[in-house]
Amino acid sequence: MDAHEWQSDFAREYVGMGREEGRAEEAANSVPLFLDARGSTVPAKVRQRVEARTDLETPERWTRRSARVERPEDLFG
Repeated sequence: MDAHEWQSDFAREYVGMGREEGRAEEAANSVPLFLDARGSTVPAKVRQRVEARTDLETPERWTRRSARVERPEDLFG
């Protein structure tokens, strides 16, 4: 699909938005996975807050921060 060149501005805009949303979702999914890999039990409240984000920057920042926090709840502080 990436090899296809979209012809209209409309198509290019919405394909780009879909890719951005996919990247944001992937970044958000990585936060609880990373915390889990570190041996933390991730509470549902933390999972819900992370999954509710739709921008890319915040989950990426939380992923980096998750390497340093003692508890998953400290992620947002």
